Amino acid sequence: MGLGNESVVTIFVILGFPGSPSLQYLLFFLLCITYIITLLSNIVIIAIICKERCLHTPMYFYLRIFSLLEVCYVSVIVPKILTTITQHGRLIPYSSCITQLFFFFFLSSTECFLLSVMAFDRYLAICHPLRYPSLMDMDMCWNLTICSWFGGFITTFPPILLISRLPFCESNLIDHFFCDAPPLLKLSCADTNLNDLLDFICASVVIVTSLIVTLISYLYILRTVLKMPTAKGRTKTFSTCGSHLIVVIIYYGAVIFMYVRPKVGFTFSLNRIVAVFYTVITPILNPIIYCLRNRNVKSAFRKHLAEKRFSGVRG
Repeated sequence: MGLGNESVVTIFVILGFPGSPSLQYLLFFLLCITYIITLLSNIVIIAIICKERCLHTPMYFYLRIFSLLEVCYVSVIVPKILTTITQHGRLIPYSSCITQLFFFFFLSSTECFLLSVMAFDRYLAICHPLRYPSLMDMDMCWNLTICSWFGGFITTFPPILLISRLPFCESNLIDHFFCDAPPLLKLSCADTNLNDLLDFICASVVIVTSLIVTLISYLYILRTVLKMPTAKGRTKTFSTCGSHLIVVIIYYGAVIFMYVRPKVGFTFSLNRIVAVFYTVITPILNPIIYCLRNRNVKSAFRKHLAEKRFSGVRG
């Protein structure tokens, strides 16, 4: 397969993180520990929510789906990052690169939509408490979740399909630690203006739409909270929404910087630093934030540990 006199790239080389071998091994160790903690903490959240009947509510239903998304999200990116410590591990076939790129954007987009759904759920629960059980029943929960996944797919498939049709020739060195769109487009030997435009439009639709829903929901929540007669009621409500709001700020801040901004004026080294933030650091912070700030999840976790300890003593 060729393009004129140029051979077409079928295997890419991911450059990964720069530095000495000792630094590479240190990064490998830190990333490996981070990955394991992220997986275990999210799996624990899923298991606790499934087991405890008191957590079978829309709020925790969405938290369970969010944790499942996080498990899939980090599993798409981090294992490949870990393999880049070796020369052979840096190789990735063209088809695998496009597949990783698709699932990375698909899961990221779905997560944005799900965060807006979670904000909308809190809006209904706080601003319309009497109608909340009828408005947000399990059928509605499943419908909104399916819409989030479908929205993630339809905003991801067109730009990835367009990227998959690009010819890649000459250099096959991806200046990143996974297959991301900006460094991949830089390697193409064709005009990528249409790809850049479509990527920007799709990213803007996902981020702006979900962020507007989230901000409007929290504006109404804030207005309702400020009207509450007691300070205790306001504190309890803010505590309920606080963990979700922290996750929203951290996630959207990094993603907007990376994908909804001009392409000029930022080096790929800076892009790598920001990418580490939302591919590695944010996923490990999410379960910690939700567990530390959510009284019900902490109580259920303590109850589960106590039951395990009691059954161990009896055995």
